[in-house]
Order: sequence, then structure tokens, then C-alpha cells
Amino acid sequence: MLKKRIIPKFLIRNGRLIKGVKFFGGWREAGNPVTTAKVYDSYGVDELMFLDIDATPQGRVVDESIIERVSEEVFMPLTAGGGLRTLDQIEALLRRGADKVCVNTAAIENPAFVTEAASRFGDQCIVVAIDYKADENGRKWVHSHCGFTTTSLDPVEFALRVQDAHAGEIMMTSMDLDGTMAGYDLDMIAALTDRLDVPLIASSGAGSLRHCQDALDAGASAITISSMFLFTDHSPIKVRTYLKTNGVNVRSQLGSRS
Repeated sequence: MLKKRIIPKFLIRNGRLIKGVKFFGGWREAGNPVTTAKVYDSYGVDELMFLDIDATPQGRVVDESIIERVSEEVFMPLTAGGGLRTLDQIEALLRRGADKVCVNTAAIENPAFVTEAASRFGDQCIVVAIDYKADENGRKWVHSHCGFTTTSLDPVEFALRVQDAHAGEIMMTSMDLDGTMAGYDLDMIAALTDRLDVPLIASSGAGSLRHCQDALDAGASAITISSMFLFTDHSPIKVRTYLKTNGVNVRSQLGSRS
């Protein structure tokens, strides 16, 4: 049985780490990405994820130099994303030290791009992030361009579509729960866990140790954690110990340099 993963997810803006609430408000600065990466490397987390949230709206790609500096300091899998639209951009990011890339808007506008990227770099390298938000009637819709554009895509149906396009992993990000620390969208996890053959990463909402267990017990292969790590006293060590104590199949606590 594959072990469940704990993935700190950090958002980059102007070379710094930041965190907001529900994508568009409550912004707080959270430090230097390289320094922070070194800290979490010592904690022995399973992976790190860095996403440049302004890249797509500004028509550019994630700052490759930041990813290169981070990759020089950590020795665990590193996922990076932001504004990726071409195979050459993906290749450049991988050459700078990323192990995986995260695509969002490009996958929505052209699902064939996922297939092309997976064919060239391998399925395991391509993570598709699906940002979704509920409307006034409670119906959930996929959003693109870092949440600024509402689409007519159902998130479950779109997740199945990008799986068929050979995405190696799918990250479901609830815009409504982002930064709230109110718990993951367990209904979404339940709706997908038996229908996906690729790993499902649950993102947005972690605020307690129990939230982490609930998401993994519901069927997520991995969880991303941001606000809970940055703004509370919970650490990856606490999360891993709690999960292991409560029967969740996580790996032993080892730093990547161990």
C-alpha cells in the first residue's frame, strides 16, 4: 500500500512567500522561500510545492531562479508551477531542479497539453491543479487564471478528463476553504476517490490534526498544508506523529539528508 504524503504548499509573490484567504483576501507575508524550504527539508516532509500565484494573470512563468535556489538546498521531491503553457517552459523548470510541474489554466484551455507534456516528460511529472468554487446555489465550478475566471466545467468531470489525458496526479483546491483552516472538502474527496486511478491530492482547509486525518481517511493520497504550518504551532513532525499514532500509513520521520 502506498504511503500517504504530507506536502507543504507555499505561494510565491514577488519572490516572497505569502498566504491569503479564499484566494483573494487576507494576505500575509510568510517569509523567504529558500529559508523556508530548508526548514521543512529538516522536518522530513514528503515533498514541497511552490506555486507562483501571479504568473498566469501577469502572462509569465514562475521565477525559475527561485526554484533553482530551493532545489540546491533541499533533497526531496519539489513541485513547481505558475503560468506554464509550453513544453519548453516545463523543460526549463525541470532543468532548474523541479521534479514535477503543476499546471492549471493551460490544462483547462487545452487538455491535450497535459497529454503532450506527459508523453514528453512522463505522467509522474505532471500534476494538474483544479481550483473550484461553489456558486450561490452550491454548484461547484472549475476556475482558471488563479481563480479570476469562472468556467462551465464541473470539477469532478474535469478531474476525470485530465486523468484520461495522462495527468500523473490531480490536486483539488477548494477556493471556498482556502486559508480558512476549517477542514478539507471531504465531499469532493469522496466523489473522486473511487473514480480516480491516479493519486488525489487534497488541498485547502487544513487547520487541525484531525482535519489531516479526515482527508486521508476519506481517500486522499496526499494533503497539502499551508496556513496551518505557517501560522500555528503545528509542524510536519506533529502531523506525521498524529497520523501514525492513529493508524494512517505514513512514512517514518526522516529528513531528506538522513
